[in-house]
Amino acid sequence: MDYIQVGKIINTQGIKGEIKIYPFTDNIYRFDELKKVYIGERKVLVCIENVWYKKEFIILKLEGYDNINEVLKFKNEYLYIDERDRVRLPKNSYFIFDIVGCNVLDSSKNSIGIVTEVIKNTGNDIYIVKNKCNNKEYLIPAVKQFIKKIDIENKKIIIEPIKGLIE
Repeated sequence: MDYIQVGKIINTQGIKGEIKIYPFTDNIYRFDELKKVYIGERKVLVCIENVWYKKEFIILKLEGYDNINEVLKFKNEYLYIDERDRVRLPKNSYFIFDIVGCNVLDSSKNSIGIVTEVIKNTGNDIYIVKNKCNNKEYLIPAVKQFIKKIDIENKKIIIEPIKGLIE
């Protein structure tokens, strides 16, 4: 079974066994549809009893966990879903986990580096690209003017950088 990381448990919420999630999604309300999640590297299966929201965070009440002491062990663990439960995206939309790890090349096929992180920004996402040869990091705006092709299957992104973007 393949799993997708969808958030991180950053804390408990209250004393009745709820957990506070920092989501790795741009639409936190996707959690409304989930019936189950997996916690940590061991992928402990838990059923969701209730979902609610507090600012930009997701609060989950897990079935069978009724006090703070039972969920403290989950703090700082990652939250996963079964790959089959993920939302299907429209064409030319990608999950962050699909972008991270992609090799970024310019239009002449010169390697710029590897995407190590995606920053969610109000206007557009920004790809942090690290070049291991020169130990530099580049910030690439995820906009059509720069991003010419994204090939998730082959983990490649072709960009057309403007002068000064990659120096």
